[in-house]
Amino acid sequence: MDSAVQAYRGADAPAARAYDDTLGLRPGGIEIERLSVRFGARTVLDDLSLSIGRGEFLTVLGRSGCGKTTLLRFIAGFVKADYVAGRLFVAGRELTYEQAHRRNLGLLFQNYALFPHLSVFENVAFGLRARRTSAAEISRRVTDALKLVQLADAGHVMPAQLSGGMQQRVALARALVIEPDVLLLDEPLSALDANLRASVRSELKALHERLPNLTIVCVTHDQDDALVLSDRTLLMRDGRIAQIGTPQALYDAPADAFVARYLGAANLLPPRVAFPIGDARYGERERLACLRPENLRLVPLGAGHLHGTIVSVDWYGPALSVSVLLDAMPEAPVLVAAARGQGLTPEKGARVSLRYEVDHVVLVRP
Repeated sequence: MDSAVQAYRGADAPAARAYDDTLGLRPGGIEIERLSVRFGARTVLDDLSLSIGRGEFLTVLGRSGCGKTTLLRFIAGFVKADYVAGRLFVAGRELTYEQAHRRNLGLLFQNYALFPHLSVFENVAFGLRARRTSAAEISRRVTDALKLVQLADAGHVMPAQLSGGMQQRVALARALVIEPDVLLLDEPLSALDANLRASVRSELKALHERLPNLTIVCVTHDQDDALVLSDRTLLMRDGRIAQIGTPQALYDAPADAFVARYLGAANLLPPRVAFPIGDARYGERERLACLRPENLRLVPLGAGHLHGTIVSVDWYGPALSVSVLLDAMPEAPVLVAAARGQGLTPEKGARVSLRYEVDHVVLVRP
């Protein structure tokens, strides 16, 4: 086992016992029971209950104002509202009324909040010094935390000398060094450019693989974060859970039109358009048929299930996004994802047909 990982799990450290499967002293994870939060007349979280397993990486998605950040702040102990009801358990301990600094949670926010006048080592050591940890223990744990985030030689460096991605890793090391029961991430990648974001996302995934018993809750607005990082994804809407499950389940089997559209492009068609006559779903009136753009293929006119006219072609490097106005549904075009240089070359104004597998069609609530 990697020495830094072994040190972080801390076989000799009482605070790390939550990570030892063999001790059985403290169940891990998070339990939230019937959480409601109101600010004035506005209900931000509405009777929400949630279980997060030990070692799980949960991403929380949703539009601005849906309650996802309030949920994270409730776990952290930072919510100050006109009305709060519900109970919180972390690692088997009720923390509903516990002060924030006594919750043993690691926090990483989008602005990193590093102290510019302190070195990387001192930034990471800050939480341990506040806990009056011994100098020898601080040295060991800071060294191990910096190794975990691949900054072993950067202890003497000042934050201003580091790139945005490296500063984010310092903030992550500071969150991990206290050996938290849970790591809370609030939009941790939003301040990074696209290329760096993908790189740090991969590092976060690798870190979780090295610390498989660390529970992580990550609030994000980026669907790619959810698809790449999480064991499960929680999508929120108006203070409630719209759907929770694996990223693949939310994408492939969305519960309703909101979930389908949030997790990527989705064509929502009347079932009579998507299914052939004789299919039991053809006459469905309560639900819509969801077809992802990548499951549609452009073919010559007459060689597919649906027929229409190409109204636009947008190029995204190796992929094309093609809008087709269907004869059977002229009110709004459907999207088709096409690989560049493969199959039929789409041109605006061309008459085409669309082919797909009926098994790829999912019925969703409006």
